[in-house]
Amino acid sequence: MSKILKKKLTDLGYGFVPEAYLQNGDEYVYRNQQFQSTATFRPLREDEIKVLLRNDNFASNWKDIWVTDRFLPEQIQNSKFYGMVRIGDMDDVYLDFRDLRLPCGIYNSTIISCDFGTTVAVHNVRYMSHFIIGNDVMLANISEMETSSSAKFGNGILKRGDVEERRIRLELCNENGGRSVLPFDGMQAGDVFLWSRYRDDHKLQRRFQEMAEAQFCVEHGYYSEIGERSVIKNTHTIKDVKIGGHAYIKGVNKLKNLTINSSSESYTQIGEGCELVNGVIGYGCRIFYGVKAVRFILSSNSQLKYGARLINSFLGDNSTISCCEVLNSLIFPAHEQHHNNSFLCAAVVKGQSNMAAGATVGSNHNSRAADGEIVAGRGFWPGLCVSLKHNSRFASYTLIVKGDFLHELDIKFPFCLVSNEVDTNRLVILPGYWFLYNMYALMRNTSKFAARDKRKFKNQYIEYDVLAPDTINEMFDALREIETAVGKTCAAEGTSKEDWTALGRRMLNANDPLAGNSVLLDNVEFSKRKVVLAKPRESYHVYKRMIRYYASLEIIAALETSDSIASFWTLIKGIDQDRKRFENIGGQLIPAAKLNQLLDDVRAGGLSSWHDVHDHYHAWSRDYLSDRFEHAVSSLAEVHESELSDWDDLFLRDLLTDALETKRWICSEIEHARAKDYQNPFKQMIYNSYEEMEEVVGKLADNDFINKEKSALATFEATVDKLINKL
Repeated sequence: MSKILKKKLTDLGYGFVPEAYLQNGDEYVYRNQQFQSTATFRPLREDEIKVLLRNDNFASNWKDIWVTDRFLPEQIQNSKFYGMVRIGDMDDVYLDFRDLRLPCGIYNSTIISCDFGTTVAVHNVRYMSHFIIGNDVMLANISEMETSSSAKFGNGILKRGDVEERRIRLELCNENGGRSVLPFDGMQAGDVFLWSRYRDDHKLQRRFQEMAEAQFCVEHGYYSEIGERSVIKNTHTIKDVKIGGHAYIKGVNKLKNLTINSSSESYTQIGEGCELVNGVIGYGCRIFYGVKAVRFILSSNSQLKYGARLINSFLGDNSTISCCEVLNSLIFPAHEQHHNNSFLCAAVVKGQSNMAAGATVGSNHNSRAADGEIVAGRGFWPGLCVSLKHNSRFASYTLIVKGDFLHELDIKFPFCLVSNEVDTNRLVILPGYWFLYNMYALMRNTSKFAARDKRKFKNQYIEYDVLAPDTINEMFDALREIETAVGKTCAAEGTSKEDWTALGRRMLNANDPLAGNSVLLDNVEFSKRKVVLAKPRESYHVYKRMIRYYASLEIIAALETSDSIASFWTLIKGIDQDRKRFENIGGQLIPAAKLNQLLDDVRAGGLSSWHDVHDHYHAWSRDYLSDRFEHAVSSLAEVHESELSDWDDLFLRDLLTDALETKRWICSEIEHARAKDYQNPFKQMIYNSYEEMEEVVGKLADNDFINKEKSALATFEATVDKLINKL
């Protein structure tokens, strides 16, 4: 039953902080720190009180109403005041925002122990308790605004006297809570990924929590805040919130226990019918139309729309989720999920991903317990009506064809196509599918995601290029898998796995016709049915070609910036030939050695907070291009099976020529892939003529991306010619 207490009306607005938690007997210690006004406040004069009374205002104690010398009592009407209230400078103006025009002042409202900045417009706020309102804020038609003395504003901390059960945790990556983390304002995808891993390292886990808690005060008495020039209208309940400046909030059902970051450069908007509880919202976010989000972090410049449900999840920067349900998931930047009947649960999706309609990625209902996980590399794309089973793992840029995949999968081939061959009950893997058959969509990814990156402060390097250290390393792993599968198929009975790999390598490099046939794979699906590797020879050679091309681009960039060929060779000779492992930490690629050193520093107590970890992210971002260059050089040496000391100008000349040929091939394949849509008779049949189709879908010759690629090819040709002449 409800526990309703009766207290004296004269006490209303006082005693916000329980006596046991008072700092030197002062309940306003943290309030005064928060309210950074430069104005000089004074008590009301008798004549001002008379005007206020004449305007149907009431105060339990007029002596606790503090104003400035620019106070206009005529603009306070039909309102009630309890506790200490401070009202900043006023003016005989109205505030205008998108045709909402409100006179400055406080009208038809109940105010309990609040502070107001200059020229605020507060209209029809039925109940406002313990808020600090910034300058030029507009508040209209709000039912309830309140703050508790132990407010945490979405952070996973405890205030003094709180019990552990009151702590907010994000139960990410796994529904059983075994990878839960404590959310905090400023948390990044890399933080969540690191914290959710290494669960057997108890010292590291303890330090992660200590670092999070060190960023916040455990004392009671902090007020909710609404930053300057924010607008909130037609909203029901707002409780325990910290809202930045220039935010626009309208028609919301409930905002509770939140930090909402917003600024003039990256303002956040929250629209009709939303209910947001226990979360942190980044700068420049858009949340509209019936969204339900509970225990969540929404990173900067991301969107939730059209009834989306986000629960116990982290959504990375520049992402969009509409209409669907996402539970217990960690999602890196640049994720797209738009369809009402798609479902994502208990997954780590490493960015630049797209969820098609009907995709069910992560349902635990086909497992014995709700403790499964899915991990997918960047560019993950489950197609229409794909259903996957825990536990499964996917390499970068895996495309999955429509179907029910009833068994656990471990797909080690990047840029591949995965499909069920229903008539023969076989799983078919086509490595390098994107390079071979859909270069247009693949290569458009890099520019598309880079253009969507709306971060104002890009101090963390998020890798969007399809060819990067993570995908290149996966290609090397895939090469070994292809060699082993081909060799096993063709080897004599009784030979070892090492012999299979060596035989497969020889056959594939020699273009043996037998290496072009489909072969069987092991350890891909947890079932007894056959798993077929399609087109092994084509995929093997396209992987090697793209590795060489990746390295060539890095070397060309280095040649262009080198003072001379001699200085370039000096740079090359100083590189360690061993190819380095990289980790995708929240969309940022980090050399594994640097990451391991960071974790050692955390364990040893060398880092005091997550801000220190972020400083490392930023330093690594500054070093990333040089790290990627070194990785490219070592990758080229490995794929050529050569020593850096053997490279010379002739080697460079051949490399540049090969790179130019690959660039021409890529450009040709981009246009060819898109041209298929114009040549398809079934595409044309719904139009009266080819000309009508061009009017509707645009002319192929006018395709902006294709034309940009052609222009880039011309520039690349000129660059390569210049460098070859320079050699």
